[in-house]
Amino acid sequence: MYCQECGKKPATLHFTKIVNGEKTEFHICEGCARERGEGIPGSPNSFSIHSLLSGLLDFNAIGNSSSALSGAPQQPIRCEECGLTYTQFSKIGRFGCSSCYQAFSERLDPLLKRVHSSTTHNGKIPKRSGGLIQCRREIERLRKDLHTHIEQEEFESAATLRDEIRELERKIAEM
Repeated sequence: MYCQECGKKPATLHFTKIVNGEKTEFHICEGCARERGEGIPGSPNSFSIHSLLSGLLDFNAIGNSSSALSGAPQQPIRCEECGLTYTQFSKIGRFGCSSCYQAFSERLDPLLKRVHSSTTHNGKIPKRSGGLIQCRREIERLRKDLHTHIEQEEFESAATLRDEIRELERKIAEM
């Protein structure tokens, strides 16, 4: 499929726009997308992915705009390592250093939870050699459940989980 703008290069970016229930698809090459500032060709309010992400970054976990929160003016969140502020990050869409993750975690965690439904990265496990990794993850999950059952004084359920953990640990020792 060739670019719908220039008709010369292969289309590598594919956009789907739905307005009032009407679906429109655009297929363009990287060069045409760059010329348009990553906007969707043909739309009056050229919309970029960066604008979408910036909008998400400006909302807290409840869905209220962070700038609209009531109370005293807040001190901007700033990374101690590189000096980047959260406002700058939301505009450029990139961190200044690896410490920015910790500095902005208060606002990033709710965003990641909304977008990915989790704040931890589990990755993929290879099918052939993943048995050990899967067992360890299962043990970790069961231990968390075990602590929850103990805190809630559900000792019979906790004993069952303890036995499952022991069985998995025995399996790992045999591997």
